[in-house]
Amino acid sequence: MLRRIEVGLRAGVTDTVGRKTASKIKESLGLDVTDVRLVKVFTVDGLDGEHLEHLVGTAGLHDPVLQEASLTPVASDADWVLEVGFRPGVTDNEGRTARETIAIVLGLKKRESVSVFVSNQYHIYGALTEAQVDSIGKDLLANELIQRYEYTSGAAWRAKPGFAPFAARVSGHASSEVAVIPFATMSDEELMAFSRENTLALSLEELHAIRAYYTREDVRAHRTATGLPANPTDAEIEVLAQTWSEHCKHKIFSSRIDYTDAETGRRETVDSLYKTYIQGSTKILRTRMGKDDFCRSVFKDNAGVIAFNETHDVCIKVETHNSPSALDPYGGALTGIVGVNRDPMGTGMGANMVCNTDVFCFASPFHEGELPPRLLHPRRVLEGVREGVEHGGNKSGIPTVNGSIVFEDRYLGKPLVYCGTVGMIPKEIHGKPGHYKKALPGDIIVMAGGRIGKDGIHGATFSSEELHEESPATAVQIGDPITQRKMYDFIMRARDKGLYNAITDNGAGGLSSSVGEMSEDTGGFRMDLSKAPLKYDGLRPWEILLSEAQERMTLAVPPRHMEEFMQLAGEMDVEATALGEFTDSGFFHVTYGDKPVASLHMDFVHEGVPQMRLVAEWKQPRHADAKIDVADADQGGLLKTMLGRLNICSKEYVIRQYDHEVKGGSVIKPLVGVKRDGPADAGVVRPRLDSEYGIVLSHGICPRYSDYDTYWMMANAIDEAVRNAVAVGADLDHMAGCDNFCWCDPVQSEKTPDGHYKLAQLVRANKALAHFCLAYGVPCVSGKDSMKNDYTGGGVKISIPPTVLYSVLGVIKDVNKTTTSDFKKPGDRIYLLGATLRELGGSELIDELALSAASVPQVDALAARARYRAVHTAITSGLVNGCHDCSDGGFIVALAEMALAGRLGARVDMEKLVTVGAMNRTEALYSESASRLIATVPAAKAATFEALFKGQHIACLGEVTDNGVLTVTSGTSPLITENVEALAKAFKATLNF
Repeated sequence: MLRRIEVGLRAGVTDTVGRKTASKIKESLGLDVTDVRLVKVFTVDGLDGEHLEHLVGTAGLHDPVLQEASLTPVASDADWVLEVGFRPGVTDNEGRTARETIAIVLGLKKRESVSVFVSNQYHIYGALTEAQVDSIGKDLLANELIQRYEYTSGAAWRAKPGFAPFAARVSGHASSEVAVIPFATMSDEELMAFSRENTLALSLEELHAIRAYYTREDVRAHRTATGLPANPTDAEIEVLAQTWSEHCKHKIFSSRIDYTDAETGRRETVDSLYKTYIQGSTKILRTRMGKDDFCRSVFKDNAGVIAFNETHDVCIKVETHNSPSALDPYGGALTGIVGVNRDPMGTGMGANMVCNTDVFCFASPFHEGELPPRLLHPRRVLEGVREGVEHGGNKSGIPTVNGSIVFEDRYLGKPLVYCGTVGMIPKEIHGKPGHYKKALPGDIIVMAGGRIGKDGIHGATFSSEELHEESPATAVQIGDPITQRKMYDFIMRARDKGLYNAITDNGAGGLSSSVGEMSEDTGGFRMDLSKAPLKYDGLRPWEILLSEAQERMTLAVPPRHMEEFMQLAGEMDVEATALGEFTDSGFFHVTYGDKPVASLHMDFVHEGVPQMRLVAEWKQPRHADAKIDVADADQGGLLKTMLGRLNICSKEYVIRQYDHEVKGGSVIKPLVGVKRDGPADAGVVRPRLDSEYGIVLSHGICPRYSDYDTYWMMANAIDEAVRNAVAVGADLDHMAGCDNFCWCDPVQSEKTPDGHYKLAQLVRANKALAHFCLAYGVPCVSGKDSMKNDYTGGGVKISIPPTVLYSVLGVIKDVNKTTTSDFKKPGDRIYLLGATLRELGGSELIDELALSAASVPQVDALAARARYRAVHTAITSGLVNGCHDCSDGGFIVALAEMALAGRLGARVDMEKLVTVGAMNRTEALYSESASRLIATVPAAKAATFEALFKGQHIACLGEVTDNGVLTVTSGTSPLITENVEALAKAFKATLNF
């Protein structure tokens, strides 16, 4: 029987969560709410009345000093009462924790006999209409994809208090039902309808390939021998759809592309962008490096691994969680961060977590106007994503040391949520390289961590198609960082004891993917799904196999270690279950008890997908080149306006909510300067406190250049990432890259009539990646692509701008020889390194003035490489007090950021800038020419510093002052005279929510 325990604050206790909710309602919906009181409701199933009374009378579910618990609805004088809870089948982490608490308090041996469903009850004070209360539920407090809500007026509540209990569990019983799909008799139209209706994201050619497989004589004979029907089972179709999905198989990057460049007339065929440009450039670089090759494991594990010091290696992985974050910003983003944490955890024999990095792309949080169906307001997306990543990262005990936010209106259709993790692996574990792993025939398949639920079903295939009004609710997963942390601690101990041969995470595709991939080591496996631990009844075999429910890892455990492995799991309160064994049979073989579920040839599962044949046609877009005319007298005001722009302004509001100090290894943090409110160029972490070796983590992202040429977008992203790392002291000769492509649909179709052009954009970006990685000597060691970042609904289609996040992982031998971006000492000389050109296309200035410019920044890699090596020498030699890269907003914005971070003034003459070509003062100040840095140098060291840059573009523009005023002149003519505190105020005001 379902019973409700309601927990509320005692009279007179300030309800801070309620006040925050009231403030959110006012800010987000503009409704006049005077107060909100929160009541936590626990709907419990499986306890008798005596147990319930005991819970209410003890401190099991509440704090008796501040709260009261009751089995009856709380009395309320509110104007409205609204309750929000998860839908059945959605992971309820708070409910799971409450169940564990109840089991401990009541001394229950079988906690599975109890289920708990948690909901939030809001008692709202204010003269609101019913439509307004409904809007509070629908548009702010509940995400209807995964939650439901109900409300009543205060008067009705007082007449008859309470709501009917939300269901605590999914109805139904464990099911061994295996459906058979009549592929042999289905028409092409029926096949495509079947794919659409079941979120399979399979093309007609792929469906034909599957049908042909089942007509093979060897396949028919094998299926007869194993008791399977001639037609595919639902599990087999789901496995193939997941394995062949764009998300997992990267079919566009692996396709054969006929590319034409209309500008040059050149035609060529590219057989796999990935193998040709990404993997290919890294292979060339590793050959060049020879014995100095610092790459350990690239493109074949969950994360890329490079050398760190004599005893350890480090690894990096960055993932995206765009589609689920669009539907449920909190759950999608939380899953993104805890999910990418598992990538290093499953790299090699398992890596210790070092730090996180997060980059988000949103539409403006100040967006006005009606939203298309299913889309959430960008402010709500921002808040949900911020909170989800915060909860996932902070509660896992991993510092967030680097990140940024990009705002652009086209991210309204689908936000981009990049989450990355750096890990560290012992160079050697039990006599073998730490990055090496291999499952062996006879190893036991063990799943450890969380249980399997409906959340995350079709996650891989859902992420392989555009977002639309019917996108499935089950695709969104809800992560639990506490369960994952316990699993992580267990795995590290099991690793050090040598209890397993291989490990990987249960990411996209769940067991289907993790076991399927690990079994490539041995050539097959057999697994019994009836042994899998479930969150609740009602899952069919294919759902158990495909669910992407979080906090799970798959391990290959030798039989001789099983007893010790399971004993350790029990000691550390981690659920571990043996599901089968790895074999050399050549088959992907799954049963449910004695009932056959799936049996597929391994080579067909992993290699059977047909290669796509695509066409790409490049034609350079043309942009008008407007005259920019800003009066000298207006320059100070323009600077403050530019500092307040969304893509330039302080992100302190978001940064402060992430923990970048946990573990005590952070050296350069996201905010720097005397008041810790200036922007850092990169994060620096000392992962081992007994060593001075450090990790540098930086990134580059500039999607606005894609409207001009994705070749230079990619070039600038790489250059910015490298430049940011160099600015803190990183060594160009010990850097590795991680590329993350997020693209709109580049396949020509009725829905995408410009697919040939969008695919050409992708080709050009890959060409640039290879070119500039080779030029800088920075190999890509890991990456990911996310295609189909489009939204269709309400008669509109919104496509993101082609976007690449390029992350750099660098190594510094001595973290004491680093620097930050703030001014530090009056009298220091101010140098600009690099030349300034009239490159304003896609710039912040052009957008602010609503003008157009023809040329985007281009990258001179040879000049930049020499400059970056000289900067590294200067910083590590102690010649530099401060260094900052010039990017969004150009030189003058970078200079202002250095001044406000140090709360010191400066006096510079812009006539001393090294410029190439004709431009006026405003253009020179705000041009975003690439590869430039500002450095501050003590006067006594200026000559030595300048000698390092002999033959390069370098200019001493002026000096740091102690008067707190930024003064910019053009010769003797004053241009800007602004108080540094006023600049800081302008910089921090925009997102000071």
